[in-house]
Amino acid sequence: MINFRIIRHMWLFLAVAEERHFGRAAKRLGMTQPPLTQQIQVLEQSLKVQLFDRSRRGVQLTPAGLAILPAVKKFAEHVERLELAIHEAVAGQTGVLTIGAISTAMLDVLPGYIARMKVLMPQLTIAIKEIDSSEAIPALQNGELDLAFARLTGTLGDDIGSLPLSSDNLVVALPHNHKLAGQSKIELLSLSNEEWIMFSRHLSPVFFDSMITACRAEGFSPRIIHEVRSVASQIAFVSCGQGVALVPSSLERLSPANVITIPLKHKIEVVTTAVAWSRSRSNILVEKFIALIQSPDRPTQK
Repeated sequence: MINFRIIRHMWLFLAVAEERHFGRAAKRLGMTQPPLTQQIQVLEQSLKVQLFDRSRRGVQLTPAGLAILPAVKKFAEHVERLELAIHEAVAGQTGVLTIGAISTAMLDVLPGYIARMKVLMPQLTIAIKEIDSSEAIPALQNGELDLAFARLTGTLGDDIGSLPLSSDNLVVALPHNHKLAGQSKIELLSLSNEEWIMFSRHLSPVFFDSMITACRAEGFSPRIIHEVRSVASQIAFVSCGQGVALVPSSLERLSPANVITIPLKHKIEVVTTAVAWSRSRSNILVEKFIALIQSPDRPTQK
């Protein structure tokens, strides 16, 4: 339990320690000298140690007083910061916003929104945590995250709000010397005998299921040899000759020289990023961020 009496005494101690004079310290604190002297004595009795040597030459800190002075100064600084943070937070002008994001969202939609938010609220601290899509909803529900940018579609629960932010057509990522590399467009069925590199379902269930559904509609199930955590990893595995992958066309720029991307003959569009938040807890910073996303000058995403 916080002892507010001790906290007040620390402020009094610091004033006397810095002024080295009870009279000047009392004036600085807006009080008279006798009560200040009495309170310092109470503090010394409470700590069972003498903090000041009082003589005709003035007031000097004892070794014990000198020992605790740095910690008291730090304490005072933290309290001042706390008071400012509380004032600004109540006004909705500052605070900490914790955002979870998949790696592709950090490369694509998130930087623009963060830049706009920082213009509106320069004092806002935004903490970014890399997550998998499957982690988004539990982290929002338990309060670990304020906002999540992930591959999310469908019903997410009555306590979760969401907005789709971007969608994209999938393209086939192939080694540059693959037998299909010369085609302008690729039939999905022509990949039925290939070794596939895909997200693990528990990391991105929506994305995984959309791939499986598209393949089964063509009459086959993909031969998934490697399961990875990100689009960048998919492309890296293709670069190492470990198979083929379907990746969002907007992330073709991640491909090295020995990986080519070719459009599918029949387009498959997927939600690449949605933003989600908890409806069960009020957060003025979340409300401002969502309002910014919904504003008319929201950047368009394919």
